[in-house]
Amino acid sequence: MADDQEYINLKVKAQDNEEIHFKIKKTTQFKKLMETYCQRNGLSMANVRFMFDGDRIQETQTPKELSLENNDEIDVAIEQVGGSL
Repeated sequence: MADDQEYINLKVKAQDNEEIHFKIKKTTQFKKLMETYCQRNGLSMANVRFMFDGDRIQETQTPKELSLENNDEIDVAIEQVGGSL
């Protein structure tokens, strides 16, 4: 049997339900995906949390470490700073 596919497709979903799809290597640290997502959306890495199944994803973790599967969904939460509108 062939080894696991080298790449995985992941769906990153923001609080407004906007989705961005990423194709990364299973051994790539999430930092690369996080930085790319933030750059595309004009966000600061310091203000954004990435989570899978309610657990925060660390920059040094990889899809393989978290046993992610093709088309799994990563949730993005923007940390709100300051008061209300």
